[in-house]
Amino acid sequence: MITSIGYLITSVLFILGIMFLRSPATARLGNTLSALGMAVAIIATLLSGSIQRWDLIIIGFVLGAIIGYVAAMRVAMTAMPQMVAIFNGMGGGAAALVAINEILKALEAGTLTNLAAIGTGLLTVFIGSFSFAGSGLAFAKLQELIHGRPITFPLQKPLNAVIFLGLVILGIWAVATQAVNPTILTVFTLIALLLGFLVVLPIGGADMPVVISLLNAMTGLAAATTGFLLLNNVLIVAGALVGASGTILTLLMSRAMNRSVSNILFGAFGKLQVGETADIDKTVRSTTPEDVAALLKYAEKVIIVPGFGLAVARAQREVQELAQKLIDNGVDVRFAIHPVAGRMPGHMNVLLAEANVPYDLLYPMEAINSEFASTDVALVIGANDVVNPAARLDPGSPIYGMPILNVDQAKQVVVLKRGMNPGFAGIENMLFYNPKTLMLFGDARESVQKVLRALDEV
Repeated sequence: MITSIGYLITSVLFILGIMFLRSPATARLGNTLSALGMAVAIIATLLSGSIQRWDLIIIGFVLGAIIGYVAAMRVAMTAMPQMVAIFNGMGGGAAALVAINEILKALEAGTLTNLAAIGTGLLTVFIGSFSFAGSGLAFAKLQELIHGRPITFPLQKPLNAVIFLGLVILGIWAVATQAVNPTILTVFTLIALLLGFLVVLPIGGADMPVVISLLNAMTGLAAATTGFLLLNNVLIVAGALVGASGTILTLLMSRAMNRSVSNILFGAFGKLQVGETADIDKTVRSTTPEDVAALLKYAEKVIIVPGFGLAVARAQREVQELAQKLIDNGVDVRFAIHPVAGRMPGHMNVLLAEANVPYDLLYPMEAINSEFASTDVALVIGANDVVNPAARLDPGSPIYGMPILNVDQAKQVVVLKRGMNPGFAGIENMLFYNPKTLMLFGDARESVQKVLRALDEV
């Protein structure tokens, strides 16, 4: 009874947590409620009377708590996508291991005769193993342990299709004939791991946030199928919530990039490409912090466009100080947030919230795009692909059709960037060569600090 009530409370807290995560203003509460729900679930399970090895439980709890706490405290905001990827992989791996253990226990006891249980177990092993391998590779790419660009080879897609078909046939045969044994289970698991690795291999860094979201949905599905395998209601509810929210997020992100999920998974997007930018005048107009300060001080309306470069430089507090100083001088200041700014949805909102930038200054793309035409200065800090006019103007560009921030429509554009290197999409940015664009090269944090000092002297 206590366990059932605890699981019911957990389910309610999880649902409320997901609901509050919809808005940056209530996200902290949502996260707290979800964490509380997980704590209730753990306590309810420990009190259920089904624990046989308390020593292993305690060891796992202590080690997991220490590793998780240290990792969470030390991780930089720029590395948050990597952390999400590795945590997601751990969830998928855990689901696969639980399913493998349940199958082996049933084999040893001679009770593995239920076709539904065999099918559910193998499905969990497949999804969990696929997510574990895919998330591990995504982590390696984001952490730059391996190159972030797509890695392709001849007949890659047919090979993946053959492997997937073979895995499906092996699974159906094992279920139909009840021929599951440790050898078959090992082969099945290894093939699922290989498939997860091969599917993520040709996906470039530009699409990695979408891939992580999709793998997160798969991990949720693995948790749900584990719940059916263990007859555990809270796992079913939690897995369904994660799977559904991850799927919705994946679709929203792919829509924000104006591409289908299938194109992201199988398009090998991210190879270095050049569209019609080869035919334009590639004169770059550099500027100084003093000139930027003068432009900003005498502007009536300024839109700040933050990107991943801002996160890398950890310049959010300096940007907040710059925005506040301009507001104090009577300048209308707003922040334009692209749906995939940074590397994860909401990444930029959290980063700016850390620096106490008011929520009412943050405008989503669809609400701010019409404002650029009446803006005196658009200040782009570390953003690249999400402000590239090639998405609107160059049919030959791989990002053509992707919704972008209409920065090029502002009266004056200032871009803070380290150099002329392309973004995650691996293509040149037409904005940098626009006659209205001034480039302030250098570390974003140092550049903003110099502009701040220059503002006091203008």
